[in-house]
Amino acid sequence: MNTKLILVEGLPGFGKSTTAKLIHEILTERNIPAELFLEGNLDHPADYDGVSCFDEKEFDGLLANCGDLKEVFINGVKKKGNNYFLPYRKIQNEYGSMFSDELLNIIFTFDIYELPLERNMELITQKWAEFTEKVMSDNNTYIFECCFIQNPITVAMVKYGEQKEKVMDYVMKLAKIIDRLDPLLIYVEQDDLDFSFKKAIEERPQEWSSGFIDYYTNQGYGKERGYKGLDGTLKVLEARRAIEKEVFDLLKMKKQKINNSQYEMERNKELLMEKLNL
Repeated sequence: MNTKLILVEGLPGFGKSTTAKLIHEILTERNIPAELFLEGNLDHPADYDGVSCFDEKEFDGLLANCGDLKEVFINGVKKKGNNYFLPYRKIQNEYGSMFSDELLNIIFTFDIYELPLERNMELITQKWAEFTEKVMSDNNTYIFECCFIQNPITVAMVKYGEQKEKVMDYVMKLAKIIDRLDPLLIYVEQDDLDFSFKKAIEERPQEWSSGFIDYYTNQGYGKERGYKGLDGTLKVLEARRAIEKEVFDLLKMKKQKINNSQYEMERNKELLMEKLNL
């Protein structure tokens, strides 16, 4: 297998995490060095999760108002050019009792996925370029869940309500960056979106579903159309699904689809071995 990057995509509840884990299991069983990065990994090498970005003046302002966390922030921040990247979620995990709600809200305002879309695109594409350059010379295969298609479409379409062409162009820019890694895209499908998403709601914490529904209906695409609640969220997901289908069809990289409607792990593992040519 020549690819250095396997991308696992699909809608929420479709089985992306399970599929990514199965791929990692298959590669490990065949002694292929592989690293798995699931959604929410705070150490993701090509994406940002729980990271805020400041310029020098903004970071100085934060330091002037963060009390006993000043030295922690100084030691934890990573400066690249004129940007100050603060992995605040990792810091919060360690020093949570020292974070006031007010301080966390200030930092969250500068979260990379809360910044204006053009700024988000700039920082995310830079991160993917840095990752691509860094891993060209190592022997690992990297498995990423959802950050290649889901994150750009979610921030551009769902959050900011951008036109389809701009949303798709964002993903295509990332595809161009990673082309040297000979990527393989595995797209997980389901026959029944309503059933799959409602199943995910039943299985996951109520906090997840309420936050997801709020995100999908109270900003950008959903808000502009007056969508509300679970039914409104499903409408946004249908629209997202349509764009993802167009993106999949346009991408020139190696790509495969796997239908997970039956949630059959062993069968899916066999299918994945075939699609990975292992």
